[in-house]
Amino acid sequence: MNLNSNKTVRDLAVELPGATTIFEKLGIDYCCDANQQLNDACDEAGITTQEVIDLLEQQSQEATEERNFRNTTAAELIKYIIDKHHSFTKTEIERLRFLIDKVCDVHGQNHVELSRVRSIFQTLTAELEPHMMKEECVLFPYIIRMEAAQDHNHPVSTPPFRTVANPIKMMQYEHEGAGYLLKQLRQITADYSVPADACLSYQSLYEALEAFEKDLHQHIHLENNILFPRALEMETEVTIG
Repeated sequence: MNLNSNKTVRDLAVELPGATTIFEKLGIDYCCDANQQLNDACDEAGITTQEVIDLLEQQSQEATEERNFRNTTAAELIKYIIDKHHSFTKTEIERLRFLIDKVCDVHGQNHVELSRVRSIFQTLTAELEPHMMKEECVLFPYIIRMEAAQDHNHPVSTPPFRTVANPIKMMQYEHEGAGYLLKQLRQITADYSVPADACLSYQSLYEALEAFEKDLHQHIHLENNILFPRALEMETEVTIG
């Protein structure tokens, strides 16, 4: 495989099986700030482009069974996002709220950063919950209607937001906000490093927060880099009105 280092991180994340796994490990943003060329992203991550290319080639060969979402319908992709990522996010929000309060009560006096972790997580979840509701109740159903209209060569009614670009722009803006808060959590926790006096709940909290971050990165990637561009293209091909 001959990888072009001038390609954007977004393009590589979409095209190469397993690329998001490598980007996640290296701390390369492939969901919210993915329009960087690979060269620039590698410079920021402090790793050579050739090292990343070698890892991408190896991962691509090993990940032959990874689902190729470019070949699924928008409706199938939306169902996957809701069933896997929205469901996980909602479940983990409830679990993490309880776990954060528990760890703060026990360790908050000796680890003042925990109060900041709780505050940031509260802000993050306060944004994520209505965000997912807007997607499930407004944006996603309209994308599905557009796809059905395209498949049957029928017109689709004009949406209240006039063009799908408007809610997509808002969702992407909110994704950027979530990405920023995730970075703050990682910075405050020193990359989720568990202190020496941590109990099992403390360790479980940091492990869960890191898993939450990883899932949300993949979630945003599927929307920003695959679903939303497809919806924007679809809108140019269907009759609206």
